[in-house]
Amino acid sequence: MLKKLEHLEGAIQEKIDGIKDLASLNDLRVKVLGRKGEITLLLKEIKHLTPEERVHTGRLANEIKTNLEKLLEVKKQDLEQEEINIRLLEEKIDITLPGLPYINGRKHPLTRITEEIKEIFLAMSFSIAEGPEIEWDYYNFEALNVPKDHPARDMQDTLYISEDILLRTHTSPVQVRMMEKTAPQLPLKIIVPGRVYRRDDDATHSPMFHQVEGLLIDEHINFGHLKSMLLHFAQHVFGEEVKVRYRPSFFPFTEPSAEMDISCVNCKGSGCRVCSQTGWLEILGAGMVHPQVLEYGGYDPKKVNGFAFGMGIERIAMLKYGINDLRLFFDNDHRFLAQI
Repeated sequence: MLKKLEHLEGAIQEKIDGIKDLASLNDLRVKVLGRKGEITLLLKEIKHLTPEERVHTGRLANEIKTNLEKLLEVKKQDLEQEEINIRLLEEKIDITLPGLPYINGRKHPLTRITEEIKEIFLAMSFSIAEGPEIEWDYYNFEALNVPKDHPARDMQDTLYISEDILLRTHTSPVQVRMMEKTAPQLPLKIIVPGRVYRRDDDATHSPMFHQVEGLLIDEHINFGHLKSMLLHFAQHVFGEEVKVRYRPSFFPFTEPSAEMDISCVNCKGSGCRVCSQTGWLEILGAGMVHPQVLEYGGYDPKKVNGFAFGMGIERIAMLKYGINDLRLFFDNDHRFLAQI
């Protein structure tokens, strides 16, 4: 029995030394120390020995078993370390190679121009107001002096949810909402940036775009105040050399009404393709608040008056940054954003 144990120990040690992978080592562990392994079967034969032989042989057998377990564990650690070393060599990174470029994010041009417009009017003590994009027909049209049979509605064909609920066509409904909240307090000075919707599907329009509305109500306000403020705005955005002009126009919610043009930012007023050889570019509409709108908002038109204006933010951004296609704002192409 002792010779069998010594011979088996030597044979197993040679096999352990010759193993090259963890799978083979595990197979050997099962073959030697498993429930039907060579050492286990040999230990079962000890019961057939005499009591004196059993004590000595059992002690030696346990020592051999413990020694083989240690050898197997050491071999396992060596093989695992070898696998790690091989994997590290295969996966090593050459730190001398240039790294991947890190692309900095940029603000969308519409975000940038909106923030700039806000800063200009905040500096003139205007407040920023907001309103719902899903609006009542009353606020979107009727309270702005546009009754249901008014032809001006045709210019703002919008998306209706029901007969009385629609997606707002402009930010002007917030004017009436703010007047209702503040009347008869004075002054009321707000700008209203936000998304608006119209049923446009041609190449030069988008069914969703952005506007900013302005409203000032106080005592003794005249058209000269409006012109002075808008001149300051235009020169801040497009440069001090820019010129402005006003053309008579019509809006149901202002009277008198005007379109404001600026001298062409491309040709400086000499005439080019951008301005259709006129030297001027239209950028916004404005006028004195119609007395009927003041009454809808809760103000007495005999005591107060005011002015309002509105502009498309995309229009301002296209002129300021030289963008020639409205669709670029919505294509989500990072190459376009990187140019601004």
